[in-house]
Amino acid sequence: MNVIVAPHPDDEIIGCYKVLMESKKCMIIYDGETLIDRREEAMKLKDEFNLYGFGQLFLKSIPSNLMTPENTFYFPDPIYETHPLHRQWGNLGESLARTKMNVIFYTINKLTPYIQELNSTQITGKEELLNKVYSSQKTLWEYEKKYILFEGYCKWIF
Repeated sequence: MNVIVAPHPDDEIIGCYKVLMESKKCMIIYDGETLIDRREEAMKLKDEFNLYGFGQLFLKSIPSNLMTPENTFYFPDPIYETHPLHRQWGNLGESLARTKMNVIFYTINKLTPYIQELNSTQITGKEELLNKVYSSQKTLWEYEKKYILFEGYCKWIF
């Protein structure tokens, strides 16, 4: 199963759209201090995925039952992401990676060396999904195209 750690609702789509689209089973963990209106918005995402094994949790840590080597964790990059909450969660991801858990870091920071441009089909799908689920945040990607044009993934080797 893929476990996406999204500090803010919309980070799961902005940073891991390709992962969401390719996952057969996916759990999204949002920061436990997320405001209620953003939680309600995030919960609309489940309507877009009629998958057995799709789930969403609002927590301050990763549940122990998910800490298995079979799961792949996606965390914000603790180095290239600039938001403090992204870095905080990214540091947890680094700790897990150092214990040999399967951790992949994601970013949307255009200055990250491993970022890639999405193809036109992915861009259109990503923007449509963001608009459908997170309409209150639409001006974010409407004026800052980096949120829909790029994604990047990196696995650290220790």
